[in-house]
Formats: sequence, C-alpha cells, structure tokens
Amino acid sequence: MKVIEIVTDAGHLDTIKGIADQFEITEFWHSAVDENGRCSIHLLVRPENRQRIMDTLQGLFSGSEDSRVIVYATETVWPAPTSETGKDKLTQTVTREELYSQIEQGARLNLNYVLLVILSTIVVAIGLIENNVAVVIGAMVIAPLLGPNIALALGAALGDRSLIIKALTTGTVGVGLAFILCLILGRLWTGPLDSAELIARTNVGVDGIVLALASGLAAALSLTTGLSSVLVGVMVAVALLPPTATAGIMLGSGQYSLAFGAALLLAVNIVCVNLSAKLVFLFKGVRPRTWLEQKKARQSYALFMLVWFVSLSILGLILVSRLQ
Repeated sequence: MKVIEIVTDAGHLDTIKGIADQFEITEFWHSAVDENGRCSIHLLVRPENRQRIMDTLQGLFSGSEDSRVIVYATETVWPAPTSETGKDKLTQTVTREELYSQIEQGARLNLNYVLLVILSTIVVAIGLIENNVAVVIGAMVIAPLLGPNIALALGAALGDRSLIIKALTTGTVGVGLAFILCLILGRLWTGPLDSAELIARTNVGVDGIVLALASGLAAALSLTTGLSSVLVGVMVAVALLPPTATAGIMLGSGQYSLAFGAALLLAVNIVCVNLSAKLVFLFKGVRPRTWLEQKKARQSYALFMLVWFVSLSILGLILVSRLQ
C-alpha cells in the first residue's frame, strides 16, 4: 500500500472526501488549514485502486497549477489491512505516473550516463579480452544501456513523443560511444582476440531470441509490479554492452565476420527487449489517461510493434541462413 498526499486549497476537501468514499478508502486524514487556505490530505490506498484514484485526481486538478499530488511508498502498515475477501492481493501494481517517473530517469542523457557507459565499456573490454567472466558480469550491471530501451517501449505505449526521442537519443549515444571506444581498442590491440568470452558474443541462435524475449518480459514485468530488483538479473541475462564491445573490437581488428555476428546479437537483444516490453505494457493496461492521448498512443503503439515484428522477422531469417 502507498500513501497519496494531496496539497491543495481547503475548498477541495469535501470533494476529496467524496473520492475517498467512492473508492471505499477508510484511511483518510488531513492537516489543519494554513494561513494561505491550503491543507494536506492523505489517503492510504491499495494497489488495485491507485491508478483510478490518480486519474480521478488528475481530472479534478487538470486546470490547477497550485495543487500537488505526491505518492509515498510505505515500509509497513500495522495492523495489516486485508482485502474484502480477507486475503491480501498476490500482485502489486504501480501507477502510470510512478512507472513513468522511474523509467524516464533511465533515458536521461547526462554526464553520469556518459561516464557510466565509458567506465563499463573499459571494464567489459578487459573482461572480454582476458576471458574473465566475473569482470564481464560486473560490466553488465554497471552499464546503463537497458534503461533507454525500456523507456522507448513505455514512450510508445503512452504515445509520448518526447520520451521516445529522448530514449532513442540516449540509447544511440550509449551504444555508439561504447562501439567507438572498442573500435579504437580493436585497432590498437596487438594481442590475441580468441578468448571464450569474446567468441561467445559472435554467435547467436534461436535460443538467443527466446532468451532476449523472456528477459525483456521480465524487465517490464518487474517495473510494472514494483519489483525493480529483478532488473539486475535482466541486465546480466540480456546485456547489450558485451555484444556492442565485441562488435567494435572485432571490427577494429579486421575480423568482419565475427563483428557481424556480434552486431547481430546486439540487434536481436534490442529488438526483443523492446518488443516484449511493449507486450507487457499492453497486457498491464499501461495507457494514457484521456481519450485523445489514448488515440495517439494506439497509433504510436501499432507503428512501433510493426517495426519490431518486421525487424525480428528479418533477424530470424538471417539467423536461419547463417545456421544452414
């Protein structure tokens, strides 16, 4: 359960009390009215009601710039509330606003993002060349390349053009920067490039597609259910940095066939993560609030789904031809 706090004019108090009654919220309290005629109203809300309450509040305050709605996470509630059936809900969901706030941070192109990409690229290059599995896994966790892809999927689900552009820009810069750094390394490196970790990233099969799809589903599901700790495992399972680094190193060293294989693995991972994340957002009902925004989102969603399905089909044909 979470607490929704509404800071607004005291004249809205009765309206919000009515909203609380409508959604059968029994845990409802508010502060005293201050000298500006404002008060702070708190609702303790169950997961299944949060999105509908947030939508109702957005409709109420859509023309107000002085009102604020804030969502707080709660560590515990005692005595523990139960649902009407006497049993707790087995699943937890987050609101569209919470999801956007969390995912949008991963699509920001700033100095921290660039530094993390550079540092993780250095780490993964060393791990790949030295055949050090632990170092490669560490680089997977450090690398921030998964965030922009999840943000791209959410932007398409919401029809949010600004988030789509931001995610595409950030993701392209991250992958491009890692690729260029490793391309330079590949040209300068004079030692052997035959480690098992490197060679493993130059081959991809149908099992790689299944793995990437499952990992993308897990990533989006973990975010929509509030279990973001699962993302660490997803970063390792469907890492984007190692194939990017491998493609750069191999291309820099003149091994074009191996570079193409690594690039193919990277493309498969990107397409599958985006496709599966969009399917989860569709299944979870992640959509804009108003009808007009929903119409735009459906157009955006259909376009991106078509792009990713066609891309995956082409990649699948390429994989089949390489296996023959």
